[in-house]
Amino acid sequence: MQFQVNNSPFSQEQVDLLNRLISTLNESQKIWLSGYLAASAAIQAPSGALGLSQPAPSGVPAVSKEVTVLYGSQSGNAQGLAKKSAKALEANGFEVTLSSMSDFKTNQLKKVQQLLIIVSTHGEGEPPDNAISFHEFLHSKRAPRLDGVSFSVLSLGDSSYELFCQTGKDFDARLEELGGTRLFERVDCDVDYDEPAAEWLQGVIQRLKEGQGGAVSAAAPSAAAETIASESAYSRTNPFQAEVLTNINLNGRGSNKETRHIELSLEGSGLNFKPGDSLGVYPHNDPALVDLLLEHTKWDPNEQVVINKQGEVRPLREALIEYFEITVLTKPLLDKLAPLAANKKVLELLEAGNEEQCKAYIHGRDLVDFVRDYGPMQGSAQDVVSQLRKIPARLYSIASSQSANPDEVHLTIGALRYEAHGRERNGVCSIFCAERLQPGDRVPVFIQHNSNFKLPEDPSTPIIMVGPGTGIAPFRSFMQEREEIGATGRSWLFFGDQHFTTDFLYQTEWQRWIKDGVLTRMDVAFSRDTEEKVYVQHRMLQHSKELFTWLQQGAAVYICGDEKRMARDVHRTLVDIIEKEGGMSREQAEEYLAAMQQNKRYQRDVY
Repeated sequence: MQFQVNNSPFSQEQVDLLNRLISTLNESQKIWLSGYLAASAAIQAPSGALGLSQPAPSGVPAVSKEVTVLYGSQSGNAQGLAKKSAKALEANGFEVTLSSMSDFKTNQLKKVQQLLIIVSTHGEGEPPDNAISFHEFLHSKRAPRLDGVSFSVLSLGDSSYELFCQTGKDFDARLEELGGTRLFERVDCDVDYDEPAAEWLQGVIQRLKEGQGGAVSAAAPSAAAETIASESAYSRTNPFQAEVLTNINLNGRGSNKETRHIELSLEGSGLNFKPGDSLGVYPHNDPALVDLLLEHTKWDPNEQVVINKQGEVRPLREALIEYFEITVLTKPLLDKLAPLAANKKVLELLEAGNEEQCKAYIHGRDLVDFVRDYGPMQGSAQDVVSQLRKIPARLYSIASSQSANPDEVHLTIGALRYEAHGRERNGVCSIFCAERLQPGDRVPVFIQHNSNFKLPEDPSTPIIMVGPGTGIAPFRSFMQEREEIGATGRSWLFFGDQHFTTDFLYQTEWQRWIKDGVLTRMDVAFSRDTEEKVYVQHRMLQHSKELFTWLQQGAAVYICGDEKRMARDVHRTLVDIIEKEGGMSREQAEEYLAAMQQNKRYQRDVY
């Protein structure tokens, strides 16, 4: 639109100024300006002139200062970012509604004008538990048109998974499909998410401020973005160096497994946690694996390399042990490494149509395999390590109550050892803890709060816990906590492992809790002690009638452990039990369990 002198009340100089201004404005700014001028004219018009104040032109909505922030979070990362983003938005003058997706009333969606989605991707491209219902609603025929909604999505994920940040991508595409307008482009974050998340928040605040028509201060968005990076004294970005107090093997002699019970001191840290929270542990790579990589590459272990954007420099061997991830190959990493590999056959893996071949190669291989198969590497060691990401922290369910063990945190970690592609392999963190972490050593840790896996607020509520293997960890913390507070609610544990004599983790503690009445009932399944393998879901089916009675009496159900097999089997078993004992159809049984999840009576800590 261009103003002309002959069709406006302005001088030529004013017309030139207006045309220069209008050409720089986006649609939100034009709407805000028109609304502002109309409102200003109405306020300044003398009431006696026409007997009425002049209303704003119809059809020109005021740009809202209200922002709705919805999060979907499994382990707590997305929830933490959502809370910090809400705080930053409020500091910049916006009115924020913050909600988990499971608590958000979908009939309110049409009233939202500015929507921010912060969501993680769980498992193989699936939404986290507290995002499932909202994800299903938005992708159903019941979803409303969102033509008046401005939105932006921050998605969290792990690039080692094939469907990286898939849930965030789903929401982003669907909101646009329903007519929403993208306020700021989606940002997909890998495990080290602080910087991209801060950039997203800064961009969102800047766009929102532009929409308000206010001057955008460079400092304001930057200060708001710092809310993500600057946390309390000890945090994920500034871990506490916890001293190892105890590190013992829980399994008996002759077991096929090695499960470590590790006790760490938090004295002086100021860190607090509740049952259901996790501890983040930053591990080191196996020095033997690093030496094997150096042998294949012929790199000088003492060469100084830059390890981060801040320009920190470390000797190469030290950096490979303590800083860079070398045990996982991903498609994005192959894309970066391929130009540096002498053997250009690697480019065939990356060609269109070879996705399955590439996926098969990546699975179970590491950087040593890549160098061995496609090396030697061209360029310097710095050229290669600059393509690697930082070693991500591993999250472990906390196995103790802080009320029962002040200044301590306990972990239950299964040592992972296996063979793949002609080499022995080890879990990075589990073997770091099992073989190289001794009493007196210090390890960098932080607390990961998880409000999606919490004991009922009412201590008289019955609880049912299903946790085979190391999935037992959070339930040990549950029992310690309930013993400390004198909880009156009944409790029922389903535990399973391979052998009764060697793999009954924390056996004496469970037996004491049974004796003292802290634990009401315990059913166990030791799969290798019987001719036919028996798992926790089989024990649940054996007691289906009583289990359903507990559900009808308001019991909360908790599942912890392997997501791909155990958790899915237990979920199906719960639906089977509800269908059978409740006399319901399959659909009704699934709705019953979904309602339990909505009411926080069905919670999962799965991995």
